[in-house]
Amino acid sequence: MATSHVPKLVGTAWGLLILNTLGSAGAKTIVPLPRSLIQMVTMGALVAAFTLALAVNLRLRIRASAFVLLLTLLLVPSVISSANLESGFGALFRCARLALFVGTLWLLSRWWDGGFTFVRHHIRMYFAVLGSVAAGLVISPGAALPELYGGRLVGALWPLTPPQIGQYAAVITGLAVLLLLGRRTDRVSATVVIVPALVLLALTHTRTATLGLFTGLALAIGSLVLTSAAARRFFAWAVLCGAVAAVGFSSALQAWFLRGQSQENFTSLTGRAKVWDALLAAPRSTAEFLFGAGLGDKSFGGLPIDNSWLAVYHEQGMTGVALVAAIIIVLGGVALLRPPSLQRACAIFLISYCAIASYTEAGLGDASPYLLHLAVAASLLAAPAEAPPRSTPEVPVRRVPRWARTSEVT
Repeated sequence: MATSHVPKLVGTAWGLLILNTLGSAGAKTIVPLPRSLIQMVTMGALVAAFTLALAVNLRLRIRASAFVLLLTLLLVPSVISSANLESGFGALFRCARLALFVGTLWLLSRWWDGGFTFVRHHIRMYFAVLGSVAAGLVISPGAALPELYGGRLVGALWPLTPPQIGQYAAVITGLAVLLLLGRRTDRVSATVVIVPALVLLALTHTRTATLGLFTGLALAIGSLVLTSAAARRFFAWAVLCGAVAAVGFSSALQAWFLRGQSQENFTSLTGRAKVWDALLAAPRSTAEFLFGAGLGDKSFGGLPIDNSWLAVYHEQGMTGVALVAAIIIVLGGVALLRPPSLQRACAIFLISYCAIASYTEAGLGDASPYLLHLAVAASLLAAPAEAPPRSTPEVPVRRVPRWARTSEVT
């Protein structure tokens, strides 16, 4: 596979994109951080990411990408709906942020060549984020496991919620497992990532991330079963261990899964269903139905929507829903049409995880970690970069004197 040289600044730009999507709302930290300061840091990270991406790609060389093209088209309903200022000037600010985010992806697409460069950047940066969570847990267990969140793990150094931590832990765990199966990393390096991430995931009690991890891994490894003996062995051991855990630890697993909730609260998805029903029942004009009410904070009536599809419908209308659905369908279709490979398996894991999480988490219609996961999938599914043709130096033709031509008949 021919790959182009990737500057180190590309990894730095990717890390800054991840910093931008960490958000500014969450649990109380050990050292109180003003929200304005956090927003300044995250937005500064996005501007810096765009600047670095532009600096390493001054000739504006990009690769054709249906994923980034559809994201660019998603800006159209976002701007149309936000221009009405129904959601305030903050909607236009979020549009500018999304435009800068998409522009950075276009600039970085030059290095999307079907390799694992962005997978490794993804794992390293989110592992660093989880390292800050673990450090907060060690420094102040009470702040990291507050009663306000039912004893679930939160970020004590940076305001991260349990679903965020669970998402990051699940994604890097799945990618590390697949790299290990594909012999793209050694067991020690994989263990250093997988074991702490699984511990943090368990402490968050995040059901969506756990379901996305196991379902995504099952689909990804299933795509390798016919071509990889390691995948077949892992799949068999996973099924066996899962059966033993289901029988021997059923009560403990059930208690962890329910998180002490009542049956009514569990069936209403922790109150999400009530918000969803109210959102769908709200009257809308034709313009709002088509283009939404403008980019906001993914809430309705002061309560979080916690569903990507309904959040997009509320903020970008049915046009936005169609574009987001096209993103998932295009990426999934390309992954299914590719021959079995480790790149395809990693892409399937990321796409399936985002599709599962979209039911109880918002983020597919705006700059978010979910779009970065899908961007990594798009980089894995990109066609390998063609190596430039090697120019062969011209060999000077030596003129032979007429008297030296032995083949000539005299």
